[in-house]
Amino acid sequence: MDILKLSIVTPNGQIFDGNVKTVLLPGKDGEFGVLPHHSSLVSALTVGVIEIENEDASKEAIAINWGHVKVNEDSVDILVDGAVALTSNDGSSISENLAKAKELVNSVKESNVSMASVESKINSFA
Repeated sequence: MDILKLSIVTPNGQIFDGNVKTVLLPGKDGEFGVLPHHSSLVSALTVGVIEIENEDASKEAIAINWGHVKVNEDSVDILVDGAVALTSNDGSSISENLAKAKELVNSVKESNVSMASVESKINSFA
C-alpha cells in the first residue's frame, strides 16, 4: 500500500508524525489533496482545516491559522503558526477543542477567506 509520511509542526513542537493515505490542505488558492507520489511543491497555507486519512482509514482533522507545506513524492512536511486538533481518541476534550479552533480561525482577519466555510467545516467534527 502506498503511504505518505506526514509531519505537522507548530512553534510549540510537533503535533502530528505518522503515515497517512491522504491529506487535504487549505492552500492560499484553494483546498488541495495530496496522495502518495504527488509532484513536489511548496505552498502557503491559509486558515482552514487539514483533513487526514490515516493508514487504518481513520480520519483526523486539525484547524490551522496559517502556515507552509513542502510536498515530496513520499512525504508532507507542514509548518503552521497555530493549530488545534478537532478529533480526539478519548472524546473528552472535543467540545473544548472545537471552541479553541473557532477562536484560532477567528483571530485571522483575511478578507479573501470565507470564515463561514471554515467554521462550517469545524462544526462538522462536533
